[in-house]
Amino acid sequence: MSKADAPRHDPIPIGEIAAPPFARLPDPTSLFATRSLRFRTLAEGHRLGPYLLFLAALSECQHRIQKDLPEPDLPDADARARAHAHAMPPLDRSRFTADAALDATVDRLFALAATIDMPDDAHAALERARAATAAGRNAMVRSVLADSIPVETLADHVYVAAALQVQFARLAARLDADALVPIGNGACPACGGAPVASTIVGWQGSHGTRFCTCSLCATQWHVVRIKCILCDSTAGISYQELDGGPETVKAETCESCRGYVKILHQHKDPRLEPVADDIASLGLDILLREDGYRRGAVNPFLLGY
Repeated sequence: MSKADAPRHDPIPIGEIAAPPFARLPDPTSLFATRSLRFRTLAEGHRLGPYLLFLAALSECQHRIQKDLPEPDLPDADARARAHAHAMPPLDRSRFTADAALDATVDRLFALAATIDMPDDAHAALERARAATAAGRNAMVRSVLADSIPVETLADHVYVAAALQVQFARLAARLDADALVPIGNGACPACGGAPVASTIVGWQGSHGTRFCTCSLCATQWHVVRIKCILCDSTAGISYQELDGGPETVKAETCESCRGYVKILHQHKDPRLEPVADDIASLGLDILLREDGYRRGAVNPFLLGY
């Protein structure tokens, strides 16, 4: 693993002034299909190939089940206005309750996921999740949203987390991006979720700026570069990467809090996808953990890591 102690901004193309919006909402109709394709591409020759292919298939399920799903219950206008006034996320995870859309999403995802080629242990976990009572399912939903999942049922919760990604991406897509405001370090302005990674983007008008991507709803929000996403420190920031690995995937480490979040240089490789490339670069997490750094990102498909 190599380390660079003096990070520098990449140059902005001549004639382009970066004026990024604060937030960019997800497009659930393309989000999971794009992720599935990226998983399949990354699986080729990868030591985690079988798992990446499983996640490609699960992401395809997330994409396919959306047709004709019921509309999710968005918080009313007054609740969203109060959230804005008090710098709170309009999609309050702590107060979330299941609706017809979530019930249909879970049922469809479980049924379609059962057709995926997967190891026996993964299939057994799916069957346990499918067999859960209504109370048991609600408890699993609460555990995922609270980022507090029992170790002994981590595999079962993967499928519930996948369904919640669909539900919250569909909810976030219906928000007003201009009404979202910063709510705290490392917190999604739409749902309060933790980031899965940050990305240097190449979008027109935002080239070279950084956005975090929510691990739950996939909303992206603008954050200043060379600044710790977790504690807001600008001191002791460095970038580490795997020797021989892609130069487009690094970890931004902070000596103030000893935490890190990965940073993807999507402006150099537009194929990079936060959830997929985070998992494919697991070797970097292992080395950073050995060096005593704390992973500050959340990825529902790395539960238990």
